[in-house]
Amino acid sequence: MNTLVTDSGFASDDWQEPFISLDAANDASALDLPSDVDPATVPLCEGLRMIRVDFPSSADGRGFTIARQLRLRGFSGRLRAKGHVLADQYAMARRSGFDEVEISDELAQRQPEDQWKFRANWQDNNYQARLRG
Repeated sequence: MNTLVTDSGFASDDWQEPFISLDAANDASALDLPSDVDPATVPLCEGLRMIRVDFPSSADGRGFTIARQLRLRGFSGRLRAKGHVLADQYAMARRSGFDEVEISDELAQRQPEDQWKFRANWQDNNYQARLRG
């Protein structure tokens, strides 16, 4: 099982539809993207409501770039980071465009809910947004 993290803390996953890999993405409602995908090649079909981006390592930040590029291209559905995202990276995940983070139950035990909620004030400490005005 996995644990879903939102600004409110740990939540149960309400997404019931299957995630489809990019190579079989014809009219999918949910896509699973690897960390090495070129976001410009992701088809943003009308029925696409969820995209989940893989984080194979907490040291691999490509997913943040993918999220930002998908948002800049106009994707307004749910965007989920999945994998090795740490509580310290939650604010960056939210700022780059992710709505939620899916972590393993093992990681949730090592980094309990209070560590994630501590970073849920990501908008209050957004240095780049303050610079932009």
